Amino acid sequence: MALELKQSLKLSQQLVMTPQLQQAIKLLQLNRLELAQHCMTEMLENPVLEESLEEVDQRDIDADKKKKLEEERVKEVDTKGTEEIEGINWDNYISHQSNRQGEERGTRYQNPDLPSYEATLTRASTLAEHLTTQLKLTRMDDQELTIGATIIGNLNEDGYLKLSLQEIADKHKVSYESAEDILLQIQEFDPVGVGCRDLQECLLIQSRQIPNNILVKKLIRDHLKDLENKNHTAISKATGYSREEIQEAVKVIGTLEPKPGRQFYDESSQYITPDIYVYKGKDDFLIVLNEDGLPKLRISQLYQNLLKDQSSKGFTKDYINDKLRSALWLIRSIHQRQRTIYKVTESIVKMQRPFLEEGISALKPMVLRNVADDIGMHESTVSRVTTNKYVHTPQGIFELKFFFNSGIRSVEGAGVASEAVKEKIRDIILSEDSRRPYSDQELVELLRKQNIDIARRTIAKYREMLGILSSSRRKQPF
Repeated sequence: MALELKQSLKLSQQLVMTPQLQQAIKLLQLNRLELAQHCMTEMLENPVLEESLEEVDQRDIDADKKKKLEEERVKEVDTKGTEEIEGINWDNYISHQSNRQGEERGTRYQNPDLPSYEATLTRASTLAEHLTTQLKLTRMDDQELTIGATIIGNLNEDGYLKLSLQEIADKHKVSYESAEDILLQIQEFDPVGVGCRDLQECLLIQSRQIPNNILVKKLIRDHLKDLENKNHTAISKATGYSREEIQEAVKVIGTLEPKPGRQFYDESSQYITPDIYVYKGKDDFLIVLNEDGLPKLRISQLYQNLLKDQSSKGFTKDYINDKLRSALWLIRSIHQRQRTIYKVTESIVKMQRPFLEEGISALKPMVLRNVADDIGMHESTVSRVTTNKYVHTPQGIFELKFFFNSGIRSVEGAGVASEAVKEKIRDIILSEDSRRPYSDQELVELLRKQNIDIARRTIAKYREMLGILSSSRRKQPF
């Protein structure tokens, strides 16, 4: 058998991810703040790039005229001499300045439109910082302060101690009783109940501040499980108290805070800067990209001149050419990114116009393919554009992904967006009688009357996603 070499031609298509293409794809996924940071990094690494400040170019001003005006100003100041300065009535000047400062301070405090000094803090105190400040005000010695700091450092976001007290005692080589004495002092700090090891201990400590708390403490100590299940009949039989007395005690327990540290990590307040604004016009909606804070990149004139200079050869010219190509591609990619975001948002606005006018109940089912086919792009491109980007609409601020949701079949066969169904479930439950809450099956029947065909298990899933308890747990006996 002989070996021989042959040449053959084969035609095939292959997708090659060039560095430029990878950069363009990366830019699509960035939100506005991330893009601004990326531009700043590129300007530091590429000297050809610079930011256009859009200010008056000083080269347009007559240099001679500017110099002449400056000389006249300096000459005018010099000719005044020291005679006018020596003739100033300093008493009147100081009195006038004092009055002005007093007026400014008075205006500062009296103007209701200005925020208070407390509101100008860069951030709120954390739970650990709040407790450490109180710890330093106690009369503990250095070792006790160290143990207290260890306890505070091992509290979770809810304010509960996540490390066993025995481990803390062993770490500092003290008795369990000594560590517990320090823990009991911390549990009296503000917020009361912080540093507890379980829910029962947390509620019992807070109940000390309630007058006539005998029944309240008894329910927390002995019948917490029955309280959770709202089994007031069993509690009444076990304690001998009437249902009315138990219901009054339950109302008091409901005012206690099961998570003392919650106020220091409130996740309900999320500050989002939208990437796109959609405004309601007279006849149509106006789309505006938010470019505040985005540096406007341009090619440095200095390096353009160097490139034109015939004396620039060899390594210098190659270096400038390479950086120039990189800069031009970045600028072009950013412009392409902005155009793509605009086109995607425009398509969403066109398809979800009823939502923009009426609210979530009018949201239509929509998938990535709908927008991709409308603008002539691939679904993956639409997915990258809508990732981690927010739009401000007349109905509020939403992530672009929010508009893509599955559909629920209506009785008549048309589709209803899953988010719209969730909103209807929330509205029904908010309007229900708390003493007779709707079961999941009753919700199915109520939604069917609103032309929505949905299974009971889907109701249960949506209810859990909304953080709504079952009917047995929503029931209020009073």
